[in-house]
Amino acid sequence: MKEFDRIPVSKVQRASKFITTGAKIGSNYLKHYGKKLINGEVSRDELHLDNATDIYNSLSELKGGALKVAQMLSMDKNLLPTAYQQKFAMAQYSAPPLSYPLVVKTFQKYFGKGPAEIFDSFTTKATNAASMGQVHQAVLRGKKLAVKIQYPGVGDSVKSDLAMVKPIALTMFKLNPVEYDEFIQEVESRMLEETDYALELRRSMELSAKTRHLKNIKFPTYYPEYSSDKILTMDWIEGRPLGEVLNETIPQKERDKLGQALWDFYHFQMHTLKAVHADPHPGNFIITDDYQLGIIDFGCVKVIPSEFYQVYFQLLEEDVLTNLQKRDKTFRELRFIHAQDTKKEVEFFTGIFVKLVELLGRPFRSETFDFADNAYFDELYSFGEKLSTMKELRESKRARGVGEAVYLNRTYFGLYTILHDLKARINTNW
Repeated sequence: MKEFDRIPVSKVQRASKFITTGAKIGSNYLKHYGKKLINGEVSRDELHLDNATDIYNSLSELKGGALKVAQMLSMDKNLLPTAYQQKFAMAQYSAPPLSYPLVVKTFQKYFGKGPAEIFDSFTTKATNAASMGQVHQAVLRGKKLAVKIQYPGVGDSVKSDLAMVKPIALTMFKLNPVEYDEFIQEVESRMLEETDYALELRRSMELSAKTRHLKNIKFPTYYPEYSSDKILTMDWIEGRPLGEVLNETIPQKERDKLGQALWDFYHFQMHTLKAVHADPHPGNFIITDDYQLGIIDFGCVKVIPSEFYQVYFQLLEEDVLTNLQKRDKTFRELRFIHAQDTKKEVEFFTGIFVKLVELLGRPFRSETFDFADNAYFDELYSFGEKLSTMKELRESKRARGVGEAVYLNRTYFGLYTILHDLKARINTNW
């Protein structure tokens, strides 16, 4: 895998990279329409692949917030064509890593010495690399460790990266600019927290300690003495990333066990701790040989304000769609419906969100739910695809939903997707 020996860190350098990428995308469109003039039946698949490759290659060099947005977009099966999903999903744990000299430089800045002087052994090549940082394996006094190093300049470039990625997101993926502006503030806040490894260390130790009692879940021990603002050291959990295991033949009993562990993990955090691991993609979980679920990344945590919790989880209550007064009050509090909406808009958007709440809440309306149910997910994805192309949503002058919900919605979407890929049968009682 190609390694980078530098990352563009200044606004000018990063802006230049975005401009170059934009020019490549323009060239891809010209090439596509040129072929279309010769052969009117040319599909857009090649265009999507060319654009996805150019965007991913560019963001891989930039790292940070822009690449993280690509990773987040890859989780939405309705938003992006397949070529983008497949390319952007690589940002979860197989992005091109930094070269070893840059890793040494980071250690020298925070510890005054290189990793080889701190640990008994330290791999010169990253074992995996994602959007914000990469992981190396180390050994100290016979104990195997995972050492996560943040890419240089990531924290300083989050705001400017999100501003520069906006035109691509709005134009290519036809996102609503009003909703983008509403929700990107929440995304920016979480990303800035992800660049604070001191915060991640505290949260990792606290949340893993409070959740350790749950069955079939395994957490690493963390080491503050070998951690800093940009370096995080923890136990190495033996196993393989969930993404690798999903495609294998796994006994149904083990699929159900892993799925139940995931379900219990998320709902204990949501409803008891009011703080949730909000980055449920396969790269953040390790599956051990005995099918335990290893939780290895608390970088993205959504703390749920008490007042918002009370409103949001009314959506899962049995009578929220039959008690019309309660439904309308909840929809307005969550800004699905606005006071300024016309009668026609109220009727239209109420219908949309009634269907969405019914679909997403369906697993909660029975004691057990089979996430292998293709009919359910076909209906869910079909409705999601319909929403992604709906003119009324794209051109709405008001954001439909509140920023506070972004990461809870994302968490449920990621959780459902993983459980479906696991084909797990779950006891949904929470």
